[in-house]
Amino acid sequence: MNIEELKKSVSLPVIASPMFLVSGSKLVIECCKNGIIGTLPSLNGRSSADFEQLLIEITTALKTFEEESNTKPAPFGINLIVNKTNPRLMADLELCIKYKVPLVITSLGAVKEVVDAVHSYGGLVFHDVIKKRHAEKAIESGVDGIIAVANGAGGHAGTANPFALVAEIRSFYDGALILAGAITKGKDILAAQTMGADFAYMGTRFIATEESMAQPAYKEMLVASHIEDIIYTDGISGVNANFLLPSIEKSGVDITEKKEEDFSKLTAEHGKAWKDIWSAGQGTTGIEKIDTTANVIHSLKNEYKIALLENHQRLDRIDF
Repeated sequence: MNIEELKKSVSLPVIASPMFLVSGSKLVIECCKNGIIGTLPSLNGRSSADFEQLLIEITTALKTFEEESNTKPAPFGINLIVNKTNPRLMADLELCIKYKVPLVITSLGAVKEVVDAVHSYGGLVFHDVIKKRHAEKAIESGVDGIIAVANGAGGHAGTANPFALVAEIRSFYDGALILAGAITKGKDILAAQTMGADFAYMGTRFIATEESMAQPAYKEMLVASHIEDIIYTDGISGVNANFLLPSIEKSGVDITEKKEEDFSKLTAEHGKAWKDIWSAGQGTTGIEKIDTTANVIHSLKNEYKIALLENHQRLDRIDF
């Protein structure tokens, strides 16, 4: 598969981003059945054997869907943590090769050997970055696309304004570019394309879906939260990330304490980051209810179409 084929394989230029302890096989399957790329982290399987079971579930369900509906689903993707802290990297990579995962998203390291391994069976590799230097290294490793994680995204987001980050990467890179950061509505997807991105990368929007693995209280908190409830801090995991402030307060964590030795106490005394203290992006303000993935995607498609029509109408009013 090449990038142009990937673009044609979706009915909306969206990748549902891989979220730790949130993105499961059900969410991925529903995304793909409804025309967008669904993804999950390999580490959402507690072991490589569990990860393989997720791959079996996804590939089997999508094959059945295609046979029964005579409709080809969108491709799916897997996120690999390419870092020395991940002892499962090679085992999980081998499973991606075995099941010919169409899209592999790499994080915390762009390694040519990993890229080459995915390319060996025709897969694509996208790498997430928060700054120019990371993008340049990823391009050197031969990746097929860059995911620009801008300010306002959930998880380990960057601090760069999306306009500035896209413009900077586009100044030296003309390959596939994916934008992440507070993208919630269909009009946001069109805006990302207008800025120069090929796909929108949406995570927070899919947390409050029936198919996500997020706890019910997590979903309810997300719906009730607004921009001021999102805090960017390194006081939870030692690395800056966006978290839901109400979940921090509920756990009784003092985020002014940023000593490395305190992070182990966090697990013992208050709960774990990601599992008990929940992440979300600033796009939470646009999420009003818990819904099915199919309904969310249907709404995004309608909003996208309306935005396209409105833009055409504005164009007709401009006198060049």
